[in-house]
Amino acid sequence: MLTLQSDLHGNHLLGALPAHEWQALTPHLELVQLRTDQLLCDSGQRIHHVYFPTTAIISLLHTMEDGGSVEIAAVGREGMTGVPVLTGGETMPTRVQVQCPGFAYRMSASALREQFGRSDFLRRLMLLYMQALLTQVAQTAACNRHHSLNKQLCRWLLIEIDRTTSNQLQVTQQLIADMLGVRREGVTEAAGKLHDAGLIHHSRGCIKVLDREGLEARACECYGIVKREFDRLLPRLHQAEAVH
Repeated sequence: MLTLQSDLHGNHLLGALPAHEWQALTPHLELVQLRTDQLLCDSGQRIHHVYFPTTAIISLLHTMEDGGSVEIAAVGREGMTGVPVLTGGETMPTRVQVQCPGFAYRMSASALREQFGRSDFLRRLMLLYMQALLTQVAQTAACNRHHSLNKQLCRWLLIEIDRTTSNQLQVTQQLIADMLGVRREGVTEAAGKLHDAGLIHHSRGCIKVLDREGLEARACECYGIVKREFDRLLPRLHQAEAVH
């Protein structure tokens, strides 16, 4: 059981809650360690638990009939998984799978649903997060359709880095290719250009961002649109971090 609000600050949504709100949630939160590729909920499956990542990154994946998949959103310390439990959907329309290993707080869907119905603050916070998440989903779809792989890779790396506590990602080029729905050879070429430009360092199973500003300069407008929407809708998250 969690006893201090500071325990929750690894996740922005939990850290933004006022004292009486997190006191109601903490008995239902369990810190769990997530491993790479761990399946948390399959498409069409009933949601039994929601996850508030602290250091892990979780992918929402749309899977095609031929077995291929593409990431439509990444969830890290800024958010949570399982939002359909709050809208009455009950099941996930996408596959929820761990992309980068780390920790998250797990909570039963029924406990969150009950607290969501009781708390005006939590309800408003979650609805704002849903809107920001929808922006990420929509912009990802537009980016994958209209922008070059080089720009897509920059956008993807920046969004992932924003959702963790480090400038380093434990990912393979094959995983990135799967997330973007492209061939690995294309990712290898695009990553090589960023490496040669001194923006990233990539080795087997690891990518480290060396020059964030340079990466932002090469990214398409999609990254900025998503970031601005999160900052606009959820300013309390950043204010809470500054205070605590």
